[in-house]
Amino acid sequence: MTTITVANEQDIIKKLSSYIEKISNDAIHNRGKFYIGLSGGSVVKYLSEGLPKVNTDWSKWVLAFCDERIVPEDSEDSTFGVYSRQLIPKTSLDKKQFITIKQGVSANEAARDYTQKLTDAFGGDEFIFDLLLLGMGPDGHTCSLFPNHPLLEESNLKVAAITDSPKPPPERITLTYPIINNARNCIFAASGAGKAEMIKKILKDKDDLPAARVKPIHGSVYWIVDAAAAKYL
Repeated sequence: MTTITVANEQDIIKKLSSYIEKISNDAIHNRGKFYIGLSGGSVVKYLSEGLPKVNTDWSKWVLAFCDERIVPEDSEDSTFGVYSRQLIPKTSLDKKQFITIKQGVSANEAARDYTQKLTDAFGGDEFIFDLLLLGMGPDGHTCSLFPNHPLLEESNLKVAAITDSPKPPPERITLTYPIINNARNCIFAASGAGKAEMIKKILKDKDDLPAARVKPIHGSVYWIVDAAAAKYL
């Protein structure tokens, strides 16, 4: 694990963008495509500001979601909806490059459908993301993997349904640890004093929280934090 501390949120955006540029170009050069998993929350803001300045072949990007809410795409709660409003217009990305959930079905059916879509996108049932951009909630959750939830132990499903999320909306799909920890790179980006206590618990105290279980077997995990978020480290 590598922790990078920068001065402020703007520096987080610059550092994150530089990592994405390098990882995307390496993936495209070596394997012809760049597979990235996106999260919601502050990650959307960072990418909307930073990605338009990235020098990459956008046509080679394949974008999926680390988790997604079972809501219509025009809902305020839809992560894809937020990206389609805030990011896509600023880049050369096309909506067709995003792997999105099936609309109007149960969480379980959406998870099965998403697994099939990922299988098609990766050309097989081993999903190796070049990069997962992960968020961390105030309870230490990442993706839709929450503290003390049975899904933390899920080892068979690659994409799981959750119908009792402690954070609304309750119905979602999420990548599971076998896929998260199969990634080549995972990056957490966090800013502000409100994140400092939880970052200390994960990075310094090594508490067994969902975000702390992100440990890619053959990959790297980076935490990019600003001074306020790192104040207890």
